[in-house]
Amino acid sequence: MQAFFEFLKANPFILLFFTIGMAVYVGKFNVKGYGLGMVAAAVVVGCALATWASTYGVKLQLDNFAKSLFYYLFMYGFGLRVGPSFFNSLKKDGLKFTILAVVCSVFGLVLVVLGAKLFGLPPGAAGGILAGSQTMSAAIGTADMAVAQGAYKLPAGSTAESVSAMIALGYGVTYIWGTVGIILICKYLPRWWGLDAKQAAKDYEKEHGVANVDDAGLTGYRPAGLRAYKLENMAVVAQTIAQFRQKYPQYRILNVVRAGESVGADPALALQAGDLIALGGRTEDLTANMGLIGTEVADSTALNIPIDQAEILVTAKGLEGRALKEFRHEDFAGQLQLVRLERGGVPIPLGAETELQRFDVLFVAGLKSAVNKLAGLVGKVARPSTATDLLTLSVGMVLGLLIGQINVPVGSFSVGLGNAGGLLLSGIFVSSIVSRLRFFGSTHNAARNILEDLGLITFIAIVGINAGSTLLAQLTGKIALFIFLAGFIASTLRPILTWAIGYHFMKINPAVLMGGVAGARSHSGPAREASKEIDSSVPWVGFPVGYAVSGVLLTVFGYFAMVFSQ
Repeated sequence: MQAFFEFLKANPFILLFFTIGMAVYVGKFNVKGYGLGMVAAAVVVGCALATWASTYGVKLQLDNFAKSLFYYLFMYGFGLRVGPSFFNSLKKDGLKFTILAVVCSVFGLVLVVLGAKLFGLPPGAAGGILAGSQTMSAAIGTADMAVAQGAYKLPAGSTAESVSAMIALGYGVTYIWGTVGIILICKYLPRWWGLDAKQAAKDYEKEHGVANVDDAGLTGYRPAGLRAYKLENMAVVAQTIAQFRQKYPQYRILNVVRAGESVGADPALALQAGDLIALGGRTEDLTANMGLIGTEVADSTALNIPIDQAEILVTAKGLEGRALKEFRHEDFAGQLQLVRLERGGVPIPLGAETELQRFDVLFVAGLKSAVNKLAGLVGKVARPSTATDLLTLSVGMVLGLLIGQINVPVGSFSVGLGNAGGLLLSGIFVSSIVSRLRFFGSTHNAARNILEDLGLITFIAIVGINAGSTLLAQLTGKIALFIFLAGFIASTLRPILTWAIGYHFMKINPAVLMGGVAGARSHSGPAREASKEIDSSVPWVGFPVGYAVSGVLLTVFGYFAMVFSQ
């Protein structure tokens, strides 16, 4: 094995990607749906490899420049994702979930700091415990940043390397319960309060017209349809398209074929016997009034109508708070389908009472003319594309790094956001501006996911590798036990307090609150499991706002956990 570790030491790129590959592989294993995931597995695999190598006298270590670069890419990508939702969180109902996220995050920070002091944990443990118990891997970077900036003074006998190793250890020991614990607690909180969350979800679905779409899979049902008929009903002959529409508002004549050629669908066009008419509308309307026009035909010319799909950003201020049902009488109604609605990058359940918010993204498919009409009414449209504006990406990165250079003197040291914090702020700022400028400078989901996923897992892998060589010298059973206890307390008490505030003081529907607690805890797993537990997608309604706010706060709190634990 020594030869193997010597080979890895001599080939750092192979070491890095071998660790990442193993982390992805190990992260796939789970027991009844619970597992480490690739990010947590990265620190475990990295530490294990480096620790094992140290027993052969081989010290595995990777360049800190690479570690910082990938972490900065992650922070910028994370900022891009949460930006629009972060600013929208201060509006209307979003304020409730913002308060829950702030309370939950601050309470977690306080518990971690108190736990570190109470148990007399080694330097660096607090930052790792906050990252692991709150399952916010990015907090490892800000905890490390506190050491690099001098805000965290190294105690006598400690080195930056040993502190970094303890951060990694605290993260690894507390992450598993941080993940499993919040999922279990979130699932069973309503029962502990004597509430029927399943019934609460049904009440919400009925009141807001939200259908349960979880695990629905593929379905043959389509809410809108397009059919062609030969005009044989003399009662319709000689009517103009406008007159037909006035008499039958549930239908749309989209095309007319006369003598084998398409003549369009001008409202003033008078219908003639034998015309082939392409008729659009809701499925239930198309199956009613059989014979209204005549015999149904499968005519390719009549049905040759452009179909489109697009993402539409809601920017119109006048539509803020408007329910989806209010659009049923618009001219484009029945001609397109709202496939998905995302808020802050997270899909939310659709219902007749679902209210639009500015910077929601509507994913629609249907007639091109209808898509354009909807876009003209609500905001700005972007067709699916794989292109990414690298100029905007570069400018955003430079802006973030410049913001990170700003420091404010505090006592004997200076405090600033640092490069990571500056990039997070820059990502939030850029994504908010982009969402207002017709998708200018767009960084598409796939590109952003690469920034986040590859950036974070690479950073965590390097942290694990660099920490592993000194881990054995610091690790004892007593320290590991105390770290686990501190993390257990910080992870367990937070969601219970958040639930109590949301239910008793804010009067939030229990089913929605399950997702609100998951969002305040910045973890999608509890929302997913809560939805399965009560067989409803309603918990996702309360998830997006808290997820964005707590994600930012907990990332920054890695820094403060280190500073306050001194």
